[in-house]
Amino acid sequence: MNRREFAKLMGVSAVALSGIPLGITRAAGQTKGGTLNTIIQPEPPILVTALNQQQPTLTLGGKIYESLLRYGPDLKPMPGLAQSWEVSPDGLTYTFKLFPNITFHDGKPLTSEDVVFSMTKMLPETHARARAIYSRIERAETPDPLTVIFKLKAPFAPFLTALDCTTGPIVPKHIYDGSDYRKNPANAQAIGSGPFKLKEWVKGSHVHLVRHEGYYRKDEPYLDEVIYRVIPDAASRSVALEQGKIQLTQWNDIEFYDVARLSKLPNYEMTTKGYEYFAPHQWLELNNRVKPMDDKRFRQAIAHALDLKSMAARVYFGMPKIATGPVSSKTRFYEKDVKRYDYSVEKAKALLDEMGLKPGPDGKRVTLKYLIPPYGEVYQRAGEFIRQSLGRAGIDIQLENTDVGGWAEKFSNWDYEITGNLVYQYGDPALGVSRTYISSNIKKGILFSNTAGYSNPEVDRLFDEAASTIDEAKRQELYSKVQKILVEDVPVVWMFEAAYPTFIDKRLKNVTSTGVGVHESFSSVYFG
Repeated sequence: MNRREFAKLMGVSAVALSGIPLGITRAAGQTKGGTLNTIIQPEPPILVTALNQQQPTLTLGGKIYESLLRYGPDLKPMPGLAQSWEVSPDGLTYTFKLFPNITFHDGKPLTSEDVVFSMTKMLPETHARARAIYSRIERAETPDPLTVIFKLKAPFAPFLTALDCTTGPIVPKHIYDGSDYRKNPANAQAIGSGPFKLKEWVKGSHVHLVRHEGYYRKDEPYLDEVIYRVIPDAASRSVALEQGKIQLTQWNDIEFYDVARLSKLPNYEMTTKGYEYFAPHQWLELNNRVKPMDDKRFRQAIAHALDLKSMAARVYFGMPKIATGPVSSKTRFYEKDVKRYDYSVEKAKALLDEMGLKPGPDGKRVTLKYLIPPYGEVYQRAGEFIRQSLGRAGIDIQLENTDVGGWAEKFSNWDYEITGNLVYQYGDPALGVSRTYISSNIKKGILFSNTAGYSNPEVDRLFDEAASTIDEAKRQELYSKVQKILVEDVPVVWMFEAAYPTFIDKRLKNVTSTGVGVHESFSSVYFG
């Protein structure tokens, strides 16, 4: 296969690929240099992670933007931009010391002022989860360019767990302060301080990142460049992997039906590691504002009508684990003793009958639209499965397709009835779980907030108390209570603890060395 044929396969023009190397372009055995070819699917709408937190944006943006800390597979904090940190005995004061000589991609120094601006001014306005977390900061101090002190309003147990690259990306104050963040012209350049900077973005073709020569970590990054290729077709992505044209896939790049076959390729390692920090949780999102989904009996009926065991086997080829509630069993404070919704069409029908939703002559009780998440063919198949499954109970589902930007706009602005959602847990319910259910995070226009519109004052109280309690046993007690309430109310229908196959060329090292996995900066990734 020549360059033109491969370009055709990938659905991009030869002109677009001109000058872009394919495959490994350096000799094995070196520890520095080389080009990593990988995939981004679907193409992100923007690369600025402070403004958009969709999965493709975070995967790419993790190479461009860094945060104060990183996290190991055990979720313990590791140095990021901060080389050290201290916490006061009362849990209120956090002091961070930055590494020296950190620079943004435009050559300007990154200082404590940039950290404070990002975490107390810009992110609280643009980032739903960051807003909920960083609003707990009472004041911030910058005694010198390398020292940041945060004083919290009250103890917040997981504060040190909330400083990863997807939650707290540090942006340049000199570019964003005083501007309309979302319309800032610099958004097209995506100027961060990460090990890689944007060279070019050819829409529909590729995103080309090159080494940030001013990177502060000695000898890092090892790679010369990382090229993310946009390959919409699943079969073409598998072919690219089989032919060694790419060295890494992640998330949904490889369809689940192809995992077993491609796992036999001798040059690749397949792993599901590297997602520990996120513990992605998948559910059916129900707009609680729309009738009859404002009635919990209807939501419970959907939970009974979904045959999750068959769905896991037939759509996801056995990779995910069935979820039992809002907290993943893979993370902290999981409560297993909650109400269970076994698969039972009869129980679903009984609940619908009780509501007065009787079937019409065509067997349909109600018709609702399902907005298919545009993240790969598996979501299309999942939508078909959901339509068939709910149809047995008389719930008629009409499938709607859209692109990434359209889905985000409709979903975040509550212009949907049912859709699929997948949200990260971030190692603690106060970080990745409560945001979906607390009333204060019902924010129109903000993705991954409480988009369902669910509201329960007792749930709000329990989440708030658990977040500010230092005692671990007390936190477990509070989180167990709130999980039982939520599972009874079913604001969304939890489906799976997702697992994703990451295929890694065996010559590529250190890809999943942290709990952040493929969202990591890749500063220490190299060809061995």
